[in-house]
Amino acid sequence: GSCDGFKNGPGITDSTITIGNASDISGPVPGLFETAQDAMKAYVSFYNRANPDGICGRSLVLKTYDSRTDASADQQAYAAGCTDVFAMVGSVSAFDLGGAATAQKCGLPDLRGGSVTFERNACTTCFGVQAVNTKFFENAVPDFVKSQVGAASAQKAAFFYSNAGAAAQNAKAQVNAMEKRGMKFPVVQGIEVSEFNYSTYVQQMKDNDIEVVFFTTSYQFSVKMRQAMAQQGFEPKLYLRDPTDYNPDYVKQGGSAVDDTVVYTNFTPFEEAGNNQELATYVGSLRAVNPSANPAFFGVFSWSAGVLFTELATKLGGGLTRESLLAEVKKVNDWTANGMHAPQPVGSKGTGECWRFIKLSGGSWSPVGSTKYSCNGLSSTS
Repeated sequence: GSCDGFKNGPGITDSTITIGNASDISGPVPGLFETAQDAMKAYVSFYNRANPDGICGRSLVLKTYDSRTDASADQQAYAAGCTDVFAMVGSVSAFDLGGAATAQKCGLPDLRGGSVTFERNACTTCFGVQAVNTKFFENAVPDFVKSQVGAASAQKAAFFYSNAGAAAQNAKAQVNAMEKRGMKFPVVQGIEVSEFNYSTYVQQMKDNDIEVVFFTTSYQFSVKMRQAMAQQGFEPKLYLRDPTDYNPDYVKQGGSAVDDTVVYTNFTPFEEAGNNQELATYVGSLRAVNPSANPAFFGVFSWSAGVLFTELATKLGGGLTRESLLAEVKKVNDWTANGMHAPQPVGSKGTGECWRFIKLSGGSWSPVGSTKYSCNGLSSTS
């Protein structure tokens, strides 16, 4: 859009537009969402190189905050962001309920990598680029389970979750939705993050003749579960995880114990980056900023948030304000960041229904079935 009439405001000077990112860097699991912040650092660096004229003559500046896996820290970060930045972009926090009311009260646009609690999803100025409305869950996941192990084995499922943050809230909701789709969960169990002995949980699965296992947690705790299963000779028909296990450190730390892990993913696997320019740009830009950093699930959607922010800000031009940006975000649906990930209903705050599946074998990931997304609708979590 035309830059005529452009006015400076919170986070905007004659030469810069400052955006913020508040993600969990420290806490019980150090570096939990550091990949999200690394992705934003990479995106800002890439954008400024690729667009020397910036947005109406203004380059991007990134201000980072550590939400410390803590609701209070998240709130403090957003209180600072209200005055220090124009918008928050690509944030991810396990306790993101903390800053929800603060962002809404000051009208701070919060274009997140993802919203993980009911409270954050209800925030009127907060939008997850990985769109997840916690009132619904994707049918593609339970449908995949039944297709892989059969209807009878799908009745013998366990759902474990780390008893902290959004994990407990979301785990029980997802169980409700999947049971409506024909699964049964004799075991639904929270595990404290301080727990070091997982043998009792493995025995619990043996006692209940469990054949399918879910675990909502970080990849570090998933490794512990898989190692305990291997030590006790327990191998379910299906160990199914969200994309947090799609991580080189999971493979490295788990070794042979994590083989046969199946991950449901809503973005193009990194092994296929040669087929998608946006994904390849993310991977290359990340390594240019931090050669030791690995591309990851949360990084994909934080990068996507950066792409969406700059696309909308450029479109608005001289009309860019917090209010006008929020109005444009509400119009965005079926967002894919140039095919980087499955369609996401960002503006309507729905739930992206499409997933595909990959399996770990011999330290390498490969597709299970089709490389196309399965989009089978949604079930209520209530």
